[in-house]
Amino acid sequence: MNGFAGKLKAAIAMLMIVGLSACAAQYRTHGYLPSEADLQQIVPGVDTKASVEDLIGVPNAAGVLNGSGYYYIETEVRHFAYQKPKVVERTIVDITFDEADVVSNITTYGLEDGRVVAINRRVTQTTDGDISFIRKLFGNIGGISASNLLGG
Repeated sequence: MNGFAGKLKAAIAMLMIVGLSACAAQYRTHGYLPSEADLQQIVPGVDTKASVEDLIGVPNAAGVLNGSGYYYIETEVRHFAYQKPKVVERTIVDITFDEADVVSNITTYGLEDGRVVAINRRVTQTTDGDISFIRKLFGNIGGISASNLLGG
């Protein structure tokens, strides 16, 4: 009986260890942030968009207006058990350019500079997804005439 009790205690202890390890928070990092040494190589007033891409890589995002910048974004997210993932750290390096595409400024932002910046990818919605294939097929039937088919 003593051997069975010892095995039972060992099995319970093992289950507790596995159960507790499942409750540990997991951290995931998304995005790309150039190192401080790489950023030191960029000289405002001298480097251009092309040289920035050569030195530190293509940005995660870029502004759509002239003179707007390149954005390098790195986000650390904590996943814990059943809870919603939480952003615990976000760093954004903003490299702005003038009208001639020459670097005018380099700024680094973090969560301590304000609220969490929501990174959204905007996708243009089309109405084609609302219409089924069958509706499209039958919708075109009325537009065909005999004169169109005979080339006259």
